[in-house]
Amino acid sequence: MLQNRDRLPTRRAALVACAVAALAPLAARAAQFREITWTELVPAGWDPAKDLQGLSGGAGGLQDTDPRAKELMDKLREIWDNAPTVAAMNGIDAKLPGYLVPLEEGKQGIREFLLVPYFGACIHTPPPPSNQILLGRADKPFTGLRTMEAVWVYGRLEIERAPSSMGVAGYTMRVAKVEKYREK
Repeated sequence: MLQNRDRLPTRRAALVACAVAALAPLAARAAQFREITWTELVPAGWDPAKDLQGLSGGAGGLQDTDPRAKELMDKLREIWDNAPTVAAMNGIDAKLPGYLVPLEEGKQGIREFLLVPYFGACIHTPPPPSNQILLGRADKPFTGLRTMEAVWVYGRLEIERAPSSMGVAGYTMRVAKVEKYREK
């Protein structure tokens, strides 16, 4: 009889250990995605305006039909399409909020999309700098979301310049999950 009582704490400990082991993958999965902000994707000190100084005497007073306005816009587009990225972001498992711009959508849902930091980006021109555009690729299409819907996107962040019809992305993500945006 005494032997059975001595085993009781061991059995309890074993049950607790099993429960902890069963829940550990869930906790690890939730913790693996680091919440990041759009400002973290822009290198400190990057100033796209410094490369525009002195070009065509500035933009003040230029008409849209003025060739200098086109020159200024072309230079701006070149600077933004080649915007620098943050090397430390490469390969992290991230969670990022933004607005959804579908690129590849079919009956099964959205498989490829751009994620942008503000409403209307990439739908209107010019698109944001490439370090403010993320190209998401989902292995499994997702449904229930619309163009420019606010979402959270989870996945592995990579530095890769990816041109699309809506703008040049400086980052890509192998998407694990997309969900409607909800504040904490």
